[in-house]
Amino acid sequence: MSRIGFGLVSLTKRNKLKETTPALYDRGLLFLVLALMAFGWVMVTSASLPVSEKIYNNEYYISIKHAAFIFIALTAMLTVLFFKMQWWQRFNMELLFVAIVLLVAVLLIGSTVNGSRRWLSLGIFNLQAAEVAKLFFFSFLAGYLVRQHEQLRENVIGFAKPLVVFMILAVLLLMQPDLGTVIVMFVTTVALLFLAGAKIWQFIALIASGLLAVWTLIMLEPYRMRRVVSFVDPWADPFGSGYQLTQSLMAYGRGSWSGLGLGNSIQKLDYLPESHTDFIAAVIAEEIGFVGLSILVMMLGWLVYKILNVGRLAMEKSQHYNGFFAYAIGIWIAFQVFVNIGASTGMLPTKGLTLPFISYGGSSLIVFSIAIAIVLRIDFETRALERTEKDELSNE
Repeated sequence: MSRIGFGLVSLTKRNKLKETTPALYDRGLLFLVLALMAFGWVMVTSASLPVSEKIYNNEYYISIKHAAFIFIALTAMLTVLFFKMQWWQRFNMELLFVAIVLLVAVLLIGSTVNGSRRWLSLGIFNLQAAEVAKLFFFSFLAGYLVRQHEQLRENVIGFAKPLVVFMILAVLLLMQPDLGTVIVMFVTTVALLFLAGAKIWQFIALIASGLLAVWTLIMLEPYRMRRVVSFVDPWADPFGSGYQLTQSLMAYGRGSWSGLGLGNSIQKLDYLPESHTDFIAAVIAEEIGFVGLSILVMMLGWLVYKILNVGRLAMEKSQHYNGFFAYAIGIWIAFQVFVNIGASTGMLPTKGLTLPFISYGGSSLIVFSIAIAIVLRIDFETRALERTEKDELSNE
């Protein structure tokens, strides 16, 4: 046989080997997250130029800082990939304790910004304890659902125990105050309890109690009531309580279908507050239009679908802790995207939540990156188990 013939045979064998050898993890999920981070950096750079020039006398200050956050986030992601899921399951109670300590520390020695005490100064950046608390609480909740699965389905006590823990965290968060994080954690908790098989009447009672609690909290704080009133009719006070939302809506209106072009936003020129953080979606809509924002939403939706699929596959392999943890991360990201974009479009009251992987903010970016590393680790372990099962079957 000629050299060409041998080459073709060798190439065919390699191709067959690639087809039969499954990937170690979902590369598409990783590349999607990296693409979102890159796009987020571009948009943070564009949205932050005026405020960076005004505050720091350097229009690229926030952009450079966000690039440093991305580097830290990727380093954290790579590090967490080496943590086996057994470690997370074993120490989920200790992680919950760490979350409580951080939330208490914020109230005692935290920094106050815009009337809220939410940050711990670490020198390099300010850590938002609430972001860490969400991840660690979801780790605890996944562990609880595995340990007390039967008790959860059979009696009210099993259903109530994780809610008591949630209430402790909620009280600490509301003292900051941070109602947005409480709502995200509540929705994720309800969804996980439903997936774990709790009874329907318990959900009805829980949701009703949650709505009553949120309404009470709104009525007790005048600034929350102003947000609700401005959310219903922002144009009634466009230069007062409705200012931020009206400016955001102007950005959406200017962007129309195709946008004004990257870097050409008018609202970011000191008109729209928090244009590079909580309201970055409005700047995206203004610069690349409804079409561009829709593509971003579809990318985030695809990311959530992939995460939930990782959870489903883990559950099918009886890796229940891994499955519940992946479900929690997927629901968390999905709901936070919904709240962030909903607030900037006037569908929901302003909640002060970042747009995952897009908004400026070290704590949010780093914690979400760690969450993705956990999902990739879950996917890796599920695929490894599947390969082991196939090898055992082939040996038989």
